[in-house]
Amino acid sequence: MFPSGAQPDSREVDTFPHAIVDIPELWIPLPDGTRLAARLWRPESAETLPVPAIIECLPYRRRDATSSDDERMHPYFAGHGYAALRIDLRGSGDSDGVLADEYLASEQDDLVAAIGWIAAQPWCSGRIGMMGISWDGFNSLQVASRQPSPLKAIIAVGATVDRYHDDVRYKGGSILNENFGWGGFVALIHVAPRYSE
Repeated sequence: MFPSGAQPDSREVDTFPHAIVDIPELWIPLPDGTRLAARLWRPESAETLPVPAIIECLPYRRRDATSSDDERMHPYFAGHGYAALRIDLRGSGDSDGVLADEYLASEQDDLVAAIGWIAAQPWCSGRIGMMGISWDGFNSLQVASRQPSPLKAIIAVGATVDRYHDDVRYKGGSILNENFGWGGFVALIHVAPRYSE
């Protein structure tokens, strides 16, 4: 409710100025032969009138974990004149490779290469934006620091440039209590003595 007492308009928008093409499986090749799996929504007219692209890059499987949110958000972008891609990071979802850890330099390398590939597609104008909340907010900031020339804008929410100052695991350089608690619990499991009868 707004301060005035009025109710917000919460209807879901499902009619758009542009007809949409939904490509549920698109493969983005990387220099080492690995492929990133993506889903692409774009205006039907983008084949003849290329559009900017908005990408979201996550380790949470695009075909199940986030699909309901993706199916509301990305068609909206496509219906308003953008190509929208939901990309599984290396080693997650249907993408090739191994996901070794979060926020690695290799993840940034992959996304810089993916940006270059997307910018060169006939349906893309060569201009890319990144967006995300949390993990994909972090990688938006990290990739932007690399300044790939097609990347023109980012929207990063719930993200930080200083993971040891302000992150889900650390605040002010100190590990947060809930993370320390889990670490201690795991350690106790590993060192608990075994009793025999």
